[in-house]
Amino acid sequence: MTTKKLTFRQKILVAGTLFGMFFGAGNLIFPVHLGQMAGRNAIVAMIGFIITAVGIPIFGVAAIGITHSDGLQTLSSKVGKGYGIFFTCLLYLTIGPLFAIPRCATVSFTTGITPLLGADSPEWLYLLVFSAAFFAFVLFFSLRPGKITLWIGKIINPLFLFFFAVLIIAALLSPGAAISSVEPTEAYQNGSFFPALIEGYGTMDAIAGLAFGIVVIDVIRRMGVNNDDIIAEDVLSSGLLAGALMALIYVLSILVGAQSRGIFELSENGGIALTQIAGHYLGGVGQFILAFTITFACLKTSIGLVTACSETFVKMTNGKISYRTWAILFTVFSFAVSNIGLNAIIEYSVPMLMLIYPPAIALILLAFIGKFFAHDRAVYVPTMIGTWAAAIFDCMKTLPASVQTSLRLDVPIAFAEKYLPLFDKNLGWLLPALVGFVIGMVIHASRKGTLVPQA
Repeated sequence: MTTKKLTFRQKILVAGTLFGMFFGAGNLIFPVHLGQMAGRNAIVAMIGFIITAVGIPIFGVAAIGITHSDGLQTLSSKVGKGYGIFFTCLLYLTIGPLFAIPRCATVSFTTGITPLLGADSPEWLYLLVFSAAFFAFVLFFSLRPGKITLWIGKIINPLFLFFFAVLIIAALLSPGAAISSVEPTEAYQNGSFFPALIEGYGTMDAIAGLAFGIVVIDVIRRMGVNNDDIIAEDVLSSGLLAGALMALIYVLSILVGAQSRGIFELSENGGIALTQIAGHYLGGVGQFILAFTITFACLKTSIGLVTACSETFVKMTNGKISYRTWAILFTVFSFAVSNIGLNAIIEYSVPMLMLIYPPAIALILLAFIGKFFAHDRAVYVPTMIGTWAAAIFDCMKTLPASVQTSLRLDVPIAFAEKYLPLFDKNLGWLLPALVGFVIGMVIHASRKGTLVPQA
């Protein structure tokens, strides 16, 4: 009997679904801003950014498939049942009401409303009104899940990509400056690879990939593929197609961002940069269309995230708290967070991402090589201990200066700077994670022959 595999056309459809889930607010604002900061070092910056904004997210999706897990909680429970609950909660809250959902509203406001405001306008009031309307729509459709998100996905996303392509082509054909003449910011002067690597964290796609994996697997199963090994292969190949499109968009966006420095000063954030570039090349009408499509794309993403987070927490609480209650709670909380503004959301999301990305990356890597140690918990646990212990220092270092001062974090940060290799590159977790992995493998080897492989 022949085992069914996805056809190339079906893989394109799955890749499109995956791209639609990944491509949200952060995917728009971070590469353009990165280009502005990297300047003449943009090419090297592209490599670092694509590793964390494309490569790791795709492998995150594939990790769910290759371990035959039925979701993030199952995969992370290889460390321990309690850890599975803890990490799943932390990850979904990060890509949900703490940062990603509020950011969708603030990006929409920054690109659509801010350019229309006068210098003396009370921006906080307009943001309050806009975000209230935005999240009213989010809650309405989240409580009535149906064809609205599918409709927006089929109409608004292609519309956005069309106008975005027009903007990119217009900017590349008439660059504001040659990239080689654009001076990098201080952080990108002596090497742009490592700063760009960390900038890719901002898309939140690596941690989102762990959450999206089961969705993609369900789509493939509905297409008639039932063999777990074939599903894992199809997840990876479809992911690579989606990743190729994302990488192309990132490369072009970074180039446009770098070239825009010949026209504009370095912007506060990528939302402002994107709006300025659209206004320059497409005029008022083009700027309005871009703002309109971005707003609806972010609205769709927010509805999907509220729905996904609510369904996850209903499952984790065994239905004791209803979907409706979770949806209302997450929407109201996201509304409150959105009103601190885009700059503040980005500023406070960085420390959280510095904390959660290392264990997410470690979990993904362990999932891929797990067959070599039978997914032994004895390997997972010390690896995660080493990773988390060091990631805490990375988190401390990226907290706002006022928070560092009030919490007196200068001593532990100085300790990490002295004793953690690569800490200055925001990769201080690598060596502790490797040491933990080696310890785990030694323990595994000493017990070899007595283990029952995990699923």
